[in-house]
Amino acid sequence: MSTQRPRRAAVTGIGVVAPNGLGSDAYWKSVAEGLGVLDLISREGCGHLPLRVAGEVRSFDPASLIEERFLVQTDRFSHFAMAAAALALDDAGLSGDPADPFAVGVVTAAGSGGGEFGQRELQKLWGRGSKFVGPYQSIAWFYAASTGQISIRGGFKGPCGVVASDEAGGLDSLAHAARAVARGTDVMLVGAAEAPLAPYSMVCQLGYPELSTVDDPDRAYRPFTEKACGFVPAEGGALLVVEDEARARGRGVPVRAVVAGHSATFTGASRWAESREGLARAIRGALDEAGCAPEEVDVVFADAMGVPEADRAEALAIADALGAHGTRVPVTAPKTGIGRAHCAAPVLDTVAAVLAMEHDQVPPTPNVSDICHDLDLVTSRARPAELRTALVLSRGLMGSNAALVVRRGDESAR
Repeated sequence: MSTQRPRRAAVTGIGVVAPNGLGSDAYWKSVAEGLGVLDLISREGCGHLPLRVAGEVRSFDPASLIEERFLVQTDRFSHFAMAAAALALDDAGLSGDPADPFAVGVVTAAGSGGGEFGQRELQKLWGRGSKFVGPYQSIAWFYAASTGQISIRGGFKGPCGVVASDEAGGLDSLAHAARAVARGTDVMLVGAAEAPLAPYSMVCQLGYPELSTVDDPDRAYRPFTEKACGFVPAEGGALLVVEDEARARGRGVPVRAVVAGHSATFTGASRWAESREGLARAIRGALDEAGCAPEEVDVVFADAMGVPEADRAEALAIADALGAHGTRVPVTAPKTGIGRAHCAAPVLDTVAAVLAMEHDQVPPTPNVSDICHDLDLVTSRARPAELRTALVLSRGLMGSNAALVVRRGDESAR
């Protein structure tokens, strides 16, 4: 009988490119202060569309962060992902050529793909002819483009993949990486980045009834209130370095958090009442995998769809899964300050959860007050609390539900 300790997936590096900041320090400062950065969309060609408000990454210069040979063949969503990956590797002390390239893998989640690059090339095709379309049109828009470009740029030859399973795929990708580590891969770069604000991408989203078309940034995204009117999209994302905990300790780097448990279910597109049962089941499954009792959960990062029926289902699912503790545990949704970045939204929430545990603060939910559900939703300002275990929730517009449990890492990371 083997006595070898199971390999645990430890978070050792974080990279963020978000509407409220570049890098984890800037991101956390904004999240902890409850700053809202939603604004009217400024992208060219979008002014006539009914979608008026979003979370834009306005201070991002890809040319200063990424080599020209990668820029010409990639879309904005891959630029975000490559920049975030570099920040995460540097944070984990792994920048530079890997000693064993087969020991490092990459997995990302993607929902919207490379709409901006695709639109530009299609305009050339129909406006000037096929001779003016570049060879990268066939790959730059593709969901797997970020995984491919990160692995090529870094020389990583370990297990690579892409999760295309709705918005909740952001949490599924973290579970995928954690299980790769458990099976023997030393290091995984994992996360998601989205760029859904090009006109082509925005038109594709207009069919979602859950989308908010309110043109006041302070009122456009207010989940769990009587004034909930849908969600607003966002661009940006985050990448994390997840590695074998024993390896991280051997390298002498702080273990910032441990990916402890995950579960996912499916209940169907826009069937929000049914998502109550599916999300509750996912929460129970994640807690079981983590060996975590409901009362051990110190904070919940909510999905916060902003649709009354969906918000009610989520509040009830938390109560169903956590029992009486579900109405007492602090709940937060910092994404109301930056928008829902599709698959990247739950990854950014996971980053916020790790940072919240490091700082012993539950960040607030911007622009939200007058809660109409039985939740202890943190609003107005951050709440001090000893945080050891965080539960992150996500649902997708096509019906996926996921829950992730992350545990606090070393005191030295704080």
